[in-house]
Amino acid sequence: MAARRRGPALRFWAAVFLLDLAFCKGHVEDLDDSFKENRKDDIWLVDFYAPWCGHCKKLEPIWNEVGLEMKSLGSPVKVGKMDATSYSSIASEFGVRGYPTIKLALIRPLPSQQMFEHMQKRHRVFFVYIGGESPLKEKYIDAASELIVYTYFFSASEEVVPAYVTLKEMPAVLVFKDETYFVYDGKFQHFNCKTAY
Repeated sequence: MAARRRGPALRFWAAVFLLDLAFCKGHVEDLDDSFKENRKDDIWLVDFYAPWCGHCKKLEPIWNEVGLEMKSLGSPVKVGKMDATSYSSIASEFGVRGYPTIKLALIRPLPSQQMFEHMQKRHRVFFVYIGGESPLKEKYIDAASELIVYTYFFSASEEVVPAYVTLKEMPAVLVFKDETYFVYDGKFQHFNCKTAY
């Protein structure tokens, strides 16, 4: 008789557990190739995984908890996961060389002049990296990881930047503040983003 009474209780708790697990997973987005376009307005923490990877499978429940925790804290950082074997070009863009790899997508691309103008209207202060791979880009990424809580970091091609911007050399980092811009002089630590607002 006691075993019979436990049956409905076990089913109830199993249902609660499955709902909790489903709710938790709801805060981790499955990303596809549209991520390249959709990431412009958001900061993303992404788990690049391979479906066959044992370590990736062990990380999954923890990653779901990360998504839930970020959501409950009201963090602006979105949490996602991407099958790096299916979307290898995006994984390669993020420098993924093994699985799982977790990356914080701090620097968002500005693919058009319209998007650039939109960001100028939306943000009083922001940084833009222009150019290809270089030691300057590595410094820029380091600076972005430290200062992301204070301002916004983007990358763009030279064609996207407004015509009034003069670049003496490439690559370059520009700081846009109010309705003007400054060319980075090699000293990130001297630009105080807290006081720029």
